[in-house]
Amino acid sequence: MNSSQDTEAADELGAEEADQGQEKSHKGFFARLFGDDESEEDGEAPEDTDASNQPKQPEQSASGKAEPRQGKKAAGKPEDPLQEKRDHERSDSLEASIKYWQGNDKIPESLEDTKKTLTEVLGLGSSFDIVFREMSFAGCRAALLCVSGFAKDTIIDEILKRLTYLTPDHVSTDVFASFMSEYIPHVQVEKGELLSESINKVLSGMSVFFIEGETQVIIMDTRSYPSRSPDEPSIERVVRGARDGFTETLLSNVALVRRRVRDPGLKLEMHQIGRRTRTDVCVAYIDDIVDKTQVQAVTDKLKNVNLDGIPLADKQLEEAIVGGGWNPFPLVRYSERPDIVASHLLEGRVVVIVDTSPSVMVLPTTFFDLCQHAEENRQTPFMGTYLRWVRFIGIFASMFLLPLWMLLVIHPELKPAMLEFIGPQKTAKIPLIAQFLIVELGVDLLRMAAVHTPTPLGSAMGLIAAILVGDIAVQTGLFVNEVVLYMAVAAIGMFATPSYELGLANRIVRLGLLLAVAAFQIPGFMIGSTLLVVLLTTHRSYNSPYMWPFIPFNAKAMAEIILRMPVLSSKTRPSFNKTRDNTRMPENKDAPRKS
Repeated sequence: MNSSQDTEAADELGAEEADQGQEKSHKGFFARLFGDDESEEDGEAPEDTDASNQPKQPEQSASGKAEPRQGKKAAGKPEDPLQEKRDHERSDSLEASIKYWQGNDKIPESLEDTKKTLTEVLGLGSSFDIVFREMSFAGCRAALLCVSGFAKDTIIDEILKRLTYLTPDHVSTDVFASFMSEYIPHVQVEKGELLSESINKVLSGMSVFFIEGETQVIIMDTRSYPSRSPDEPSIERVVRGARDGFTETLLSNVALVRRRVRDPGLKLEMHQIGRRTRTDVCVAYIDDIVDKTQVQAVTDKLKNVNLDGIPLADKQLEEAIVGGGWNPFPLVRYSERPDIVASHLLEGRVVVIVDTSPSVMVLPTTFFDLCQHAEENRQTPFMGTYLRWVRFIGIFASMFLLPLWMLLVIHPELKPAMLEFIGPQKTAKIPLIAQFLIVELGVDLLRMAAVHTPTPLGSAMGLIAAILVGDIAVQTGLFVNEVVLYMAVAAIGMFATPSYELGLANRIVRLGLLLAVAAFQIPGFMIGSTLLVVLLTTHRSYNSPYMWPFIPFNAKAMAEIILRMPVLSSKTRPSFNKTRDNTRMPENKDAPRKS
């Protein structure tokens, strides 16, 4: 009886041990597959078993106090010998970082050394989109370095397919020359000798081909940036005209301009701004028209920009190369239309195109340039002149309508007989200047809310602003009807301003004149207007007068500002650009061009 029970117990114990052994074998398989630390735990098990037979004593420090016991896994983990070197790195540029890790900026002959440097400098292995593909072609070890999000798969596949057919008989003693000139079927291929230059090309979207034993690399332009189609700009819309506009891709923007200006004199100089962002900036001009001093001034400013980056693209670059300080008026003209930019190029302007920005900077510019719109040139000269006058009236009203109305209300004796109707018919509970300030802030809030409100809710927001805010505020006696009316006219004039930046600056001018009139009445309006004219007169856009052709006065150019002249009557370019060739068309076909 007892022996049978012992036999059954032994069988159950053997089954349990077998199950534990099978489970342990499964754990060992997954540990080998995924790299778990099961082996360390298994190796430490006997030590734990021996230690369990004895009472555990806390470790004593030199002072006699017990110290907490650290985990055996953490204590047994080997320290990275390069971690201390990583902690002490203070490189502020790619070149300095490469020299810190390998001593020079040359291409290593060994692919292993290249891989180690790229691991520390470029984040190879830690950044998932950095690809370093090692291969072998015709008995030669090689590697392809690229950013997966920028590289165009079809081009790379075609290049690698061609290289896979090579045998050692096809490759001469100069492996690099053979790959460069014969076996890479791609148009845009160049060689690189510096590792920093090669990495910068990779980060801009190109692919770099490393060859074992060579101190040069093959750089291939295989980039394909994420981009959208050229849609019509939302700010510079026209009834008739082109519907394409700039995008966030520099190459597409340059192609749109080149399509309209097929002149061999059109030059496109490339620069990179920012130690970290390395943003591509293109300076475009027509070589035999533009003032070379102007181009040199712009390029010198670009080369002297010492920033870590310009992630906000053109606006940050404008502040770096143009300045302006706290002056609210824009010193450059922004445009999202390729036809407008092409027109300015033919006038002798300098155009700055910044990658990742759908707007282009045109400089120098004037106050009256910012008041013109492409729609005026898409109509007949008579209708274009009419539209220009209406726009000028709206811009003037956005600055001076409210201060003039408030001045006439404070001093009714200044009103002529025909304007006796001007003025509030009844008073409100809030002072007049407070009403203007509240309505100004309300319009600004409405404008900002319209930008952030989804399109389906935009109409509902307009009804709320018009009915619940405006109408009820007047009915309750908080506001005067005329205040809301004239504020709406001034807001429409601001929105009719072609340049968004100029419209915002005119709003600041209106607020300043309102406060000056409320504080000093007639002297405040006169002094404020005089200071505005002085400010605009002393304002210069790249050493060009901001109020040209009004100050300094140029009768012919001023006539072309007031009137939209026919195309055939504009035979010369604007003189303020100081162009080398100021003639748009000769007087007769045989006459030479002026220079």
